[in-house]
Amino acid sequence: MTELTVMEIGRNAMMTTLLLSAPALGFALAAGLIIAIFQAATQIQEMTLAFVPKILAVMVAAILFGPWMMRLVIRFTIETWGIIPNLGE
Repeated sequence: MTELTVMEIGRNAMMTTLLLSAPALGFALAAGLIIAIFQAATQIQEMTLAFVPKILAVMVAAILFGPWMMRLVIRFTIETWGIIPNLGE
């Protein structure tokens, strides 16, 4: 196993992680921004008010992007397992 192979596997793992987390983080960010604007407009400063909508937003993102995320994980897994026979060279 060369350093290039290790770097390639690590790069693929980090890219897959970023792509998997992007939809949930984006939806949570949007929900947080909307809640912050609502709290600023109404002067409600309840800290726990933001948690439930953010959790719901992440669940919606998981439902909407779930099939794509699963395909991404499956592709990464197949590519990683496909590299294993060549690691001894």
